[in-house]
Amino acid sequence: MKPEEIERLSFEIIDREAGFHPFEEDQWSIVRRMIHTTADFEYKDTVRFHPDAVSAGVEAIRRGCTLITDTHMARMGIGRRRLEPFGAQVVCHMADPQVARKAAASGTTRARTAVDAAVADMEDGIYVVGNAPTALLRLIELVRDRKARPALIIGLPVGFVNAAESKEALIQLEHPYITNQGRKGGSNVAVSVVNALAILAERA
Repeated sequence: MKPEEIERLSFEIIDREAGFHPFEEDQWSIVRRMIHTTADFEYKDTVRFHPDAVSAGVEAIRRGCTLITDTHMARMGIGRRRLEPFGAQVVCHMADPQVARKAAASGTTRARTAVDAAVADMEDGIYVVGNAPTALLRLIELVRDRKARPALIIGLPVGFVNAAESKEALIQLEHPYITNQGRKGGSNVAVSVVNALAILAERA
């Protein structure tokens, strides 16, 4: 089978096995791709959308926004082919030597420090967190303090320490977000959300 045939059949299986769900069509196209990436139907029950999340993400991509990731794995996984026609770009500050020095000096994580380094980049952009709860918690602080204004936060950190808690804090934030409840997540899941938004942007 060709790749596109495999993908089409996979989505048909997901739609059939998922059954009823509460999501609007555009939201479901994102959740379905998350399930496709992980083969985990639990996302159907745990994903949460701010009411303006999908429109904010699609509009940001179509404006040619900057997408900031918390890992190079996520940066590399995001499909450039769909973003480039809009002039959108993907950056990650984790390997920045200045970020490493500041993190070491302050005794905090590079992921948290990289959020501060990306404040200018994230203006009307999309911040993608698929790994580090410390990055998501710092981003929430900056948004609450009106020091950062991303158009959309994709918050899907994975793990046992503050992953679930950081996502609950994001849900309480009056700001466009896509997240899930619980410990599950990861860079691959966050990438699937971005790629789904890029497909919606193409069709808009």
